[in-house]
Amino acid sequence: MTRIVEQPAEGPKRQRPQGPVARSAEVLARAGIGPARVEAELLAAHVLAVPRGRLLLADGFTPEQLAGYEELVSRRARREPLQHLLGSAAFRYLELAVGPGVFVPRPETELLAGWGIDRAREVLAERGEVTVVDLCSGTGAIALSVAHEVPAAAVTAVERAAPALEWLRRNAAERAAAGDRPVEVVAADVTRPGLLAGLAGRVDVVLCNPPYVPEGTVVGPEVAGYDPADAVFGGPDGLAVIRPLVDRVAELLRPGGAFGVEHDDTHGEAVPALLGVGGRFVGIEERHDLAGRPRFVTAVRAGAPTA
Repeated sequence: MTRIVEQPAEGPKRQRPQGPVARSAEVLARAGIGPARVEAELLAAHVLAVPRGRLLLADGFTPEQLAGYEELVSRRARREPLQHLLGSAAFRYLELAVGPGVFVPRPETELLAGWGIDRAREVLAERGEVTVVDLCSGTGAIALSVAHEVPAAAVTAVERAAPALEWLRRNAAERAAAGDRPVEVVAADVTRPGLLAGLAGRVDVVLCNPPYVPEGTVVGPEVAGYDPADAVFGGPDGLAVIRPLVDRVAELLRPGGAFGVEHDDTHGEAVPALLGVGGRFVGIEERHDLAGRPRFVTAVRAGAPTA
């Protein structure tokens, strides 16, 4: 008796990642994007739903996946932000949802966040509790990093722009669902008097990455075409938000409380000078990024620390 063995139907033919990724890296390099190979791999890993480190072990692209991948590469070559295409941005230990309407957090801001996290830990060790406020929060990158890395911290995130608030609330909800202490989200203009009046004189650490690029400054196509202008540009001299912000921070901080604010690399003297007016802040220190450029200023609210 002849035995008939049925052969499984063949699935869609898959194309190994190496070829498409190499071709895509060339496309991105010609568009002036670097590191082109890294971005081509990140997009491929996104489409194939595998970690980038396991990309070469993946089964390969189906025809539909390959078409989707090539479309993403084409959009990136037109300078749509990589983070918009991936739907997320890495910041310290977090992956945050990003997209149109919110400023994409930059690696440089991790330095400010790290400084604030260290201060929060110091206060927590000394006082047993710590209150942190993140102004101009955007995606919530700073606030949510503090909440993630200093679990006992009471954190408030303040944002004015409605589109950015949607992303902030989404990220805050996702981090809370993941087990982090919930961050309070407040819709407010950080330059207006009476900001967070209930916290006046009680905050231990205030952090802020405000809009600070002087108007007329030439910025990259990803910034010019996709980041909200009101999250990038800070008036003619770049200080339109920082200038009134100093007063609001002085009202919020307890004596001995710490303040850190990111600024344009042309503001290495201007922002420390603003903080020095009136004797409300001491210990004013300009801090640099990894490239040695002025990046953020830190200071301490004058007065004897409260118990």
